[in-house]
Amino acid sequence: MLPISQIILPKSQPRRYFDQNKLESLANSIKEVGLLEPIVVRCIRENTYELVAGERRLKACQIAKLENVAVNIIECDNITASRIRLVENLQREDLNVYEETIGILELLAMLLEIDQETVVQHMYQMHHAYNGETGHNVMSNKESLTIQKVFTQLGKITWQSFVSNRLPILNLKDDIKAALAEGKLEYTKALAISKIKDKEKRTEVLRQAIEESLSLSKIKEIVKEIIQQSPKDEKNVSVKKQYQEKTSDIFKLLKKSKVWDDDKKVKQLMKSIGQIEKLLTETDLTSEIENDFNG
Repeated sequence: MLPISQIILPKSQPRRYFDQNKLESLANSIKEVGLLEPIVVRCIRENTYELVAGERRLKACQIAKLENVAVNIIECDNITASRIRLVENLQREDLNVYEETIGILELLAMLLEIDQETVVQHMYQMHHAYNGETGHNVMSNKESLTIQKVFTQLGKITWQSFVSNRLPILNLKDDIKAALAEGKLEYTKALAISKIKDKEKRTEVLRQAIEESLSLSKIKEIVKEIIQQSPKDEKNVSVKKQYQEKTSDIFKLLKKSKVWDDDKKVKQLMKSIGQIEKLLTETDLTSEIENDFNG
């Protein structure tokens, strides 16, 4: 038994949203029969313990105003603690899709000792190599093998499916991400609504989908109707904006990439950049000629 005041939360937890009604129900149960399953903690300094697993139970104990709580104390490092938190939640199916995706990325970033953005970049490189879309074989390097091992151990989803179906979450608009994070909206519905580029219309459909529990087919029907009603120029501007944003993202990733350490890849990269420069020069020159002619 430990004083509940001595238990602190880690900086990052896989689970980010808790249903308040369910927490109240669990708290009432704990008041009546006690905490049936101890929470898991690790000692980080004298009289201070960090939660490893059981945040929902800990929050319910706090609501029940318990002064002491039953715990299992284990010894582990930061990476092991993070893995235990994620695996426990995945096994209990407590996480929604957004929480699960971010949790896995955090774990990979910690294991590989790189930031999450670089993890995402590397996973896309793996995806392209796996599908034969690039001549670079990254599948056998240390980072790729670690990523494959983690997904095999989790047994929840393959890394290929994670890249195709989960990483697109990161590109969703903030309002849709928030709905996903709070468990108010299923991922498939979020993807459908995200196709609406007009913010006001998207917000209205999002509200309607949540409040009226619209089916996926109904949401797709509404989205299709909105897109068809959009002016043609607006559609073209939207597509151009997507291309511009994608180009910007690529160059941001390029600055952080390890590609610069590989002379062969640098030569290929510079060849591609040369082609881009040539295309831009030709476009600008044509524009100048047209302007002089019209002037």
